[in-house]
Order: sequence, then structure tokens, then C-alpha cells
Amino acid sequence: MQEATQRDCRVPRRRVFSKAGLALCSVLLAGSFLAGCKDPAPSFKSTDITGADYGKSLSLTDVGSGRKVSLEDFRGKLVLVFFGFTHCPDVCPTTLLKAAEVKKQLGPEGDKLQVLFVTVDPERDSPEALAKYVPAFDPSFIGLRGDANETSKAAREFKVFYQKVPNRDGTSYNVDHTAASYVLDTQGRLRLFVRHAQPAEEIVSDLRQLL
Repeated sequence: MQEATQRDCRVPRRRVFSKAGLALCSVLLAGSFLAGCKDPAPSFKSTDITGADYGKSLSLTDVGSGRKVSLEDFRGKLVLVFFGFTHCPDVCPTTLLKAAEVKKQLGPEGDKLQVLFVTVDPERDSPEALAKYVPAFDPSFIGLRGDANETSKAAREFKVFYQKVPNRDGTSYNVDHTAASYVLDTQGRLRLFVRHAQPAEEIVSDLRQLL
């Protein structure tokens, strides 16, 4: 009789989930699913300098329009900034030629790229000379110019080096300068350091990721 009673009193084990437990499981499963659906982190060929504490501002004269412009004027576009000078024998023209090729390879998205050429030689690069030189590579490219103090301030903001180097007889000079370019995203944030020797195809790939 005792054994029969014990058998009758046994309660089968069941898994009991509270409402809170079910809710937690749902949240965890949803989070796991969403994590698996996130876009992969960009893989740039250029040097990724996202979060850099420089390259945040620029205020110089657009030699084409004659008005002062700032980086805020180009929000909504990718901005490629290069510091150079019109008498540059090789680095500057090849950089601008490559920038034009990059814009071409971007196809319809090329309209979302703004190239800014900042002269580090305002003494010789008059507004007229700069306005003729820069758009010759692409009509949309903008030449920017400032006086000596404004040029120095802009270069410091982007950590760009430049220095006059007189020729042997002292009749003229060259300008040594940083040969790389910078890219800001559509929100005006500094994102990429582009080396001079970097192929156009790699730059196009990086810009597509930013777009």
C-alpha cells in the first residue's frame, strides 16, 4: 500500500519557463540574428585615420568664385584634399591626373567627389594662375588659396609639411611638401590618408566603401 501511494504521488518533471525567461531568450536570439546581419567593417587600401584629431577645418578662398569656403560647404560629398603648387614638376600634376581618373572610374558616383587643391606657394600661385591650372585636370576641381598665414594655418591643421628650397643660383625655388592626399567622408570627418603612389583602382575601391 505504501509503495502504491508513493508511485501515485510522483510528479513528472517538466521544464517550466517564466515569461521573463522567454522574453530574455527572444532578445538574445534577435540580437544574435542582427549581429550576423551587420555590414562588415570597411577594408581600406589607403591608411584608415578615422577618429584623427586633425583635418577638421579649412577656410580659404576658392579662386574660381573669389569667395571664402570651408569644409562645411562640401557636406554630402566625399572631399579629397591635396596640398601642392602649380610649378610642381611631377607630384602635383600626377596627383591631379590620378584624381581625375578616380572620378571617371566612379562613374555616376563621381559627382559625389569634390577635389580641393590647396596651394602652398601663394607667392607665385596667383588666383588667376591657380584658377587656370586646377580646372584643367577636371572642371569640377577647386583651387584654394590663402595668404602666408592662412596657408600655414591650413597646413598645420592637416599636418602637412612644406618648405621653400632655393635653386643653386638663387633665382628661383622649389617647394618640398607632403605628397599624400586626405579624404573626408560625406559628414566632413577625416577618414583616409592616401599615398602618392597608390593606384587609382584602390582609391576608387576605398571611396565606394565610404559612399
